[in-house]
Amino acid sequence: MALPFPLRRLTAAALLAALLCGLGATAASAHGDEQHEVYPAAVDVVEASGFLDPVLVGMMADTLRSVDPDRTMAIVFQVNSTASVVPVDELLVLADLIVGAPVPVSFWVGPSKARATGPIAQLVALGDDVGIAPGARLGATGESFLPAGSYDPAFGPTTGDLRDRTVGYQEAIDLGVARPAPVLLEHLVGVPGFEVHTVAEKDGPSVQPVTPTRFHQLNVVDQFFHTVASPAVAYLLLLVGLGLLVFELYTAGVGIAGVIGAVSFLLATYGLGVLPARGWAVGLVVLAFLGYAIDVQAGVPRTWSVIGTVSLVVGSVFLFDGVSLSWITFGVGVVGTGMGMVGGMPAMVRTRFSTPTIGREWMVGETGHAVERLSPNGTVSVRDAVWRATTNRATPLEPGDELRVVAIDGLWLEVEPLEGAARDYRQRGGDTSQDT
Repeated sequence: MALPFPLRRLTAAALLAALLCGLGATAASAHGDEQHEVYPAAVDVVEASGFLDPVLVGMMADTLRSVDPDRTMAIVFQVNSTASVVPVDELLVLADLIVGAPVPVSFWVGPSKARATGPIAQLVALGDDVGIAPGARLGATGESFLPAGSYDPAFGPTTGDLRDRTVGYQEAIDLGVARPAPVLLEHLVGVPGFEVHTVAEKDGPSVQPVTPTRFHQLNVVDQFFHTVASPAVAYLLLLVGLGLLVFELYTAGVGIAGVIGAVSFLLATYGLGVLPARGWAVGLVVLAFLGYAIDVQAGVPRTWSVIGTVSLVVGSVFLFDGVSLSWITFGVGVVGTGMGMVGGMPAMVRTRFSTPTIGREWMVGETGHAVERLSPNGTVSVRDAVWRATTNRATPLEPGDELRVVAIDGLWLEVEPLEGAARDYRQRGGDTSQDT
C-alpha cells in the first residue's frame, strides 16, 4: 500500500538526515586519525653539555615549561656537565620543574667520557629514569642545594656514598642508580611507551624506532655565549684581547688587531662575569701585560718582563674559584703569551718603526754604550734607545763601555769600542786620505 505523500516526505527527510550524520561521523573520524598522524606523541631529546650557566639552565627550564603532554611522551636530557655557575635559586626552580613535569623526565649520562658531577648529578637523581653509557661517570654530588625534606635523598640509600666520589658504568648499575644504556637509542628504548620494531637485515636484525624523536640544543647565538662562558675560552680570550691591545699601542692608527683585541676582551669580560673569577687574579693578568708593554717599549726583556711573567702565572693559576684550568690551556696561555711578548713584540716594534724606508744610515758613526756584555752579541744603547748589536771583529765589550756604530745589518747594529778598536776601519764618507 502506498504511503501518503506527507508521510513519504517525512521518511525521505529522515533517511537523508541519517545519511548526512553517517558521513559527518566518518569525516570526523578520518579527520581525527589525520590529526593523530600529523601530531604523534614524540620523545624530546635535549643536549645539556658544559657548565650549568644562565644560558643552559634557561634552555632546560624553557623546555620543561613549554612541554605539551599531547605531543610529548617524555623528555630525555643528554647530560655532560661537571659544575654550576648559577645561583642556587635558579637550580631550585629547575629542580621544581623536573619534579613537577607533566611527562616523564629521563637523564642519559653519555656518550662515553661524559661526566655528571656536582649540581647536575643532584638534578639527575630527581629524574624518573637514569641511564649511563660505558666510560661515563656519575656522582660527586657535593653538598646538597636542595632543601632538606622537600625532595627525596639523591640516589636513595647511596646518596652519602656518592657525595665525594663518582661511579662508572658497571658500579652505577650494580648500585641501582642507573640502568645500562651504551647508546642513546638503547636509553630511549627503556623510556616507557617508546616503541621500536625489529628489521631483519643481511648483517642480522636491527632495531628501528617507531616513536618519533625530536632533538633540541642551544641555538647559534646561545651556543656562542655558552662557549664564551667556559673557563678555557674565557681565559684565552682574555690573553688574546690584552695581547692585541698592547700590540695596537705600537701601531700607527687603529687597525684590525685593535678591533679584534677589543672584541676579544669584551667577550672575555662576559665569560669572567658568568664564571666565578677572582678579581685580584684578573688584576694580576692585566698587570702582567702592563709589565710586558713597558719592556716592549724598551726593546729588550728586563725586570718588567720577569714581573709580568710571574704575575701571569700566579693570576692564571688562581683565576677561577673552584674551577681549574687544564694543563694544556694553562701551558698554551702562559707559553704563548711569554713567547709573543718577550720574543715577538720587541722584534716587531723594531721592524715596524726601523724599516729601510725610514732609514737608519744616520746611526752609522753614532756613539753609545753597552747595556750588557757583548761577546760578540748583546744589547747596546744609542741615543737612549736599546738595540741588539754585535761587535766589530768580535772585540768584546763590557757593560758601560763606550762604543761607536760602524754598520747596520738588518735589525742588528755592528759596533766597535770607542777606545782600543782595530785601526783598519771601513771608510765611511768624509776624509778618505791615507797616511803616506
